[in-house]
Amino acid sequence: MNPLPQDVLAPPAKSAIFLVLTVRDGDEAADTVRGVLGDVAALVRSVGFRIPEAQLSCVAGVGSVLWDRLYPAAKRPLHLRPFTPLTGAKHAAPSTPGDLLFHIRSSRQDTCFELSRQLMARLGSVADAVFEIQGFRYYDERDLLGFVDGTENPGGAIAVDTVFVGDEDPEYAGSSYVIVQKYLHDLEAWGALTVEQQQLAIGRTKSDDIELPDDVKPANSHVVVNSIVEADGTERRIVRENMPFGSAAAGEFGTLFCGYAADPAITELMLHRMFIGEPAGNHDRILDFSTAVTGCSFFVPTATFLEDSAG
Repeated sequence: MNPLPQDVLAPPAKSAIFLVLTVRDGDEAADTVRGVLGDVAALVRSVGFRIPEAQLSCVAGVGSVLWDRLYPAAKRPLHLRPFTPLTGAKHAAPSTPGDLLFHIRSSRQDTCFELSRQLMARLGSVADAVFEIQGFRYYDERDLLGFVDGTENPGGAIAVDTVFVGDEDPEYAGSSYVIVQKYLHDLEAWGALTVEQQQLAIGRTKSDDIELPDDVKPANSHVVVNSIVEADGTERRIVRENMPFGSAAAGEFGTLFCGYAADPAITELMLHRMFIGEPAGNHDRILDFSTAVTGCSFFVPTATFLEDSAG
């Protein structure tokens, strides 16, 4: 029987909560975390049963440092490694602590909240929150910069091949990798640009989300920098599940970047091109208005693995 993947390819959400946690030292903490991870699917069913139309889902990820503590007898996933910090000529992507990720999605914020509450109650004192982001759908899938986000996400069989591990690491077939970063936007500086200037920075039209012609898009536009095409014409893709977040009272506005891939090297290359540039110095123009303040990488085992390894 093939292992059951987690709900990486859940439908686009109207609401989401991203919980990034660290786990305290000790065998008791590891035992507790294994048990909670093994019960994630059951908790989703229990909370989601009340409002099935909300399509509640949760993806759990394990960081590189925690993996060996949780699963010492298991083979280490082929591409599991910490997030590598990047320092370009002008912008930097930091690496920040993160042992666990819970990516909760739903059409209703109350179900996201209730599941996050249940998870934290089960973890108790063994886990500490690094950050919690409550994301929301902003108009027609736009980010707070006003542009549609995730336009180039693949669908169908291509999406499956994009996010799920295959024959290259057969023991973990059906698993995935995810990188998350919290970006804060300078909306005042961004708003001072003309619409044409914003479109050139992104590489797409603002009103109708059409990619600009190749002879118009600047080399440092977001679209160009994040397009990776190999010599044979193969385009390397990831699945983005980004969500806007913000607080009007605190004056904090941003995007939680969440990129799933069967091989995190693809996401890492995109980030290298954004922050370092190819050639060096050709950084992503969007970074002049959006600052990365966190960076974590996680392995997403199959639901079958998590349940079988709960102990």
